[in-house]
Amino acid sequence: MSLQLAPVSDVDPDAGLSLPGWVYHDPDFLAAEADAVLRPSWQVVCHTSDIAAPGDWHTLDFLGESTLVVRGDDGVVRAFTNVCRHRGSRLVDGSRGCAKKLVCPYHAWTYGLDGALTGVPERRQYPGLNPDTHGLAPVDLETWQGFVFVRLTSGGPSVAAMMAAWLPEILPYRFEDLRALGRVTLRPRAVNWKNIADNYSDGLHINVAHPGLKRLFGRSYGIEAGPHADRMWGDIGEGGGSWSERAYRKLLPPVPHLDRTAQRRWLYFKLWPNVAFDIYADQVDFMQFIPVSATETLIREISYALPDDRREMRAARYLNWRINRLVNAEDTELVARVQAGMASASYSQGPLGESEVCLRSFAGKLRAAIPEARLPRAPKRGWYRG
Repeated sequence: MSLQLAPVSDVDPDAGLSLPGWVYHDPDFLAAEADAVLRPSWQVVCHTSDIAAPGDWHTLDFLGESTLVVRGDDGVVRAFTNVCRHRGSRLVDGSRGCAKKLVCPYHAWTYGLDGALTGVPERRQYPGLNPDTHGLAPVDLETWQGFVFVRLTSGGPSVAAMMAAWLPEILPYRFEDLRALGRVTLRPRAVNWKNIADNYSDGLHINVAHPGLKRLFGRSYGIEAGPHADRMWGDIGEGGGSWSERAYRKLLPPVPHLDRTAQRRWLYFKLWPNVAFDIYADQVDFMQFIPVSATETLIREISYALPDDRREMRAARYLNWRINRLVNAEDTELVARVQAGMASASYSQGPLGESEVCLRSFAGKLRAAIPEARLPRAPKRGWYRG
């Protein structure tokens, strides 16, 4: 396994230690994370192709806030809280749809696709109302390589800045031309979101717990921790394995716009703190680890691909799904075992090896954002006041 060490841990006196077990099940710590880490972070909502026409919209529920992303009549994509400015009612229901205008189902206050307040029934009852100050509340939005991101609290680098170092590697995959394969799925997990995030960037468990990936990658798996994202990769070699693995190697057709290395590489990025992209020659998946409580998480995910009607490509995408379905099942069991162990009074912190660069980086960022993460044991309940 190859690795590159990020400089984050060089100034962290606890660089050789994992996060303490209590931060994986403490409600106060989740509240602190929400304010210091999660609300200021970029969250992927959809792809621009998902909202191609004026009025097309998608929503994202995150930390108790519903965000609405909609394309305006002018073609501009905007983001707002999914909240009427009159009495706070949700404007739209569901994860996606299309509307010529946004009409509140409670009292029919009406908003344009640009968020402007355009209609108020019984307008004379509100003599002091200024429509200009009662449009929908905007939310930070960034479109990066065709993917639409939002964040609830401003500040920090853009997605483009976070991923700038790897843009030359990503550009050949033509993200902006991708189209959805199916719809977003939500997979509930009875674990803390950080356990899923840790597992995603953990390089040491590949050879131990993922025999299929070990057969596919051989000794090529590598990890790298950057200031704002982790990068992982494995190159598909020759060999045996399951029927799905053998068939995938054989049937994956040439992709003309990718070089020889990318043609056989599985590439992974985890953007700080909870958004991940799985990049393959045949498709691109995004997933994010959405906290529901201190011990509950929703994995939100969907696959995208370039239009390609070749039978071999359709088969390769199906085989990719079969291989990763097993990997997901293996990871589900692993993180459940870790979550159970984190609740033990016998566990505080564990040592991190020098090769565990992504876990070191992640823990260092959490400790920098929330100093209490350095404590081996939990403070008294109610320690975080917001």
